[in-house]
Amino acid sequence: MNRKTLLIYVALAVAVIAGAASYHRSQRNSELNHQATVKGEGTVAVTLVPVQERTFRPAVAFTGTLLAVNRAELKAEVSGRATRVAVQEGDTVAAGALLGAQDEDDYALGVQAAEAQAAQARAQSLQAQRDNDRSVALLEKRSITRQAAQQAETAHNATKAATQAAESNLGLARLRLKKARLVAPFAGQVARRLVQPGEMLSPGQTAFEVVDNRKLEIRADLPTEAMAQVKVGQKATFRAIGLTGLVEGRVAQVSPSLSQDGRTLRVRVEVPNPDGLLKGGLFVEGVILGEGETKSAALPSTLLKPQDRDAEIYIAEQSVARRRKVTLGPEQDGFRPISGLTVGALVIDSGKDLVGEGSALRVITGPAAGGK
Repeated sequence: MNRKTLLIYVALAVAVIAGAASYHRSQRNSELNHQATVKGEGTVAVTLVPVQERTFRPAVAFTGTLLAVNRAELKAEVSGRATRVAVQEGDTVAAGALLGAQDEDDYALGVQAAEAQAAQARAQSLQAQRDNDRSVALLEKRSITRQAAQQAETAHNATKAATQAAESNLGLARLRLKKARLVAPFAGQVARRLVQPGEMLSPGQTAFEVVDNRKLEIRADLPTEAMAQVKVGQKATFRAIGLTGLVEGRVAQVSPSLSQDGRTLRVRVEVPNPDGLLKGGLFVEGVILGEGETKSAALPSTLLKPQDRDAEIYIAEQSVARRRKVTLGPEQDGFRPISGLTVGALVIDSGKDLVGEGSALRVITGPAAGGK
């Protein structure tokens, strides 16, 4: 490549770079001009939601964790190596199903040996009983001495005792075999499997956890002021992560006494779960609904953050944003009661993160109608 050709390539490259820089500078200037225009106009595009009047029941808010009513940790009762592991985590099992076993063959052989010893002892006892019966009859005929009859009776009693001992040993052998087999105490699912084939287990070591998710419960601690409001049988509603709608349960138990510090009251809410959608361990937030009804200003729950109890929101007054602080009640039927705003006030929904006190507004969607 000669020098003239090289200079031409260099000039073309410089022109391309300069053109690209000019294009990006032009795009950036256009964006800045657009932002300056919007800022000059001072308007923010928003949608509005009206504050509605809705009917609410007295409610006590709670938080808690879903747990299976029937759940069990299965622990080893004897020392031994895991010779069989029959399930995986997530498997559905019936009541009494075998989950795993320790030294099963050894314990089974022990049962067989004990059965043989018990059978031998029973046979010896039966023969000794026959000999004793015969000796009693012969003694009555004075065909044998009293000493011989006493020896037969002694032998009979000894074989009876030996039989009882053999039966006890057989029972212990069967109990050891039973303890070496870990079985499901009820129908459910294997939540955890903590043992591998060949692993040594010690008494008290957890091997499996079985849960029955068809009925769940929430154990919630309520403030003491809720003591007069909460009763067994009341309806409870809550939300759980991963589910779109509200879930219902019933108060199954109210503790007869307060906590040791006297600040909380423990209640237990039972939640039917026949379809298995809910899982143990889910954190939930909900309310226990009391008796009676009251009307209150309200906003849709989707407009508010679930964890908020006090919130700052913006309303539209004559196309201008105004900040307002409101107090929120617990959710019921997709709405939350509020105090601090009157019914009919227009609350900014879409665009609320872009406005400040005094921002000029441009409504792009009319206020939603409806109410209860």
